[in-house]
Amino acid sequence: MATSSSATLSKTVKQQYMELPQGDKVQAMYIWIDGTGEGLRCKTRTLDFEPKSFEDLPEWNFDGSSTSQAEGSNSDMCLMPAAMFRDPFRKDPNKLVLCDVLKYNRKPAETNLRITCKKIMEMVEDQIPWFGMEQEYTILGTDGHPFGWPSNGFPGPQGPYYCGVGADKAYGRDVVEAHYRACLYAGVDICGTNAEVMPAQWEFQVGPCEGINMGDHLWVARFILHRVCEDFGVVASFDPKPIPGNWNGAGCHTNFSTKEMREEGGLKAIEESIEKLGKRHSYHIRAYDPKGGLDNARRLTGHHETSNIHEFSAGVANRGASIRIPRMVGQEKKGYFEDRRPSANCDPYGVTEALIRTCLLSEEGDEPAEY
Repeated sequence: MATSSSATLSKTVKQQYMELPQGDKVQAMYIWIDGTGEGLRCKTRTLDFEPKSFEDLPEWNFDGSSTSQAEGSNSDMCLMPAAMFRDPFRKDPNKLVLCDVLKYNRKPAETNLRITCKKIMEMVEDQIPWFGMEQEYTILGTDGHPFGWPSNGFPGPQGPYYCGVGADKAYGRDVVEAHYRACLYAGVDICGTNAEVMPAQWEFQVGPCEGINMGDHLWVARFILHRVCEDFGVVASFDPKPIPGNWNGAGCHTNFSTKEMREEGGLKAIEESIEKLGKRHSYHIRAYDPKGGLDNARRLTGHHETSNIHEFSAGVANRGASIRIPRMVGQEKKGYFEDRRPSANCDPYGVTEALIRTCLLSEEGDEPAEY
């Protein structure tokens, strides 16, 4: 099992330094999405005070030519604090700071989907849109081989691993437990976790979150997962199909509701939204992974609990459909629906914005409207 060299460094030695008092200074780790639209970057600065909200934090900058976000001749990019969380690695009073990225002209970087998403969310805030996202991921060694798999072969076929217990069924639970507790400490709205269908594949759920908070909390949960895996010397992969063949892919199923859907008779509003989604399938497929649908094409085959990428479908309790209405929702005639199309490496800002545009703003066609 290939693990990183840094994981072999003594955590006990490190701990004696981490326990040193830091006086009245605060370490703030600024986090942002890089030019790939799925990678995360971070760096730390010292503050002379403990910020009470992200609005207390100063702007900062970084070299965009080293993150695929700018040319070397004009490389300064601006980091604008947008959300703040407690730091589970350095602990209080230190902070994690999720940032918007602006270019030299103060316009959003190409992979900064948050600013547009926030604007769209503000247009419908009276409808109180709630989201919950189910983030699947795979634990890999540094050589790209799934954690716990035989070095020259495959584990037994899928079946016993989903929500499995035992050393021969659950691969890497220490990572999952550490991540869960770190998210709770940070203030991320993580609401659950489970082992998934493929061995070394896991899922955590974030939500319910209202509006822009969905994207903020999921991105910070992803960052925390990467940092936890770094400590263990392994890699968290959000690739939607990490192992080809008869193995499940990884998605980010997105649950969505409005105040109207959650109230008595809300099933009518759910069905109306699904009808709108059915007329705009190709737009959503493009918005649901960072490569405009190419990543998802490897996953959405119509097999392994997925729908076919070229067809739209919906059904009650149907995990082979594009949209699933949970059985309880069908019975109670109110609640939410689940969009099963987003890939594990989707941008939650792009996914939640697309759902609002189609379901609540009633947009049509293959391009988003300008407001």
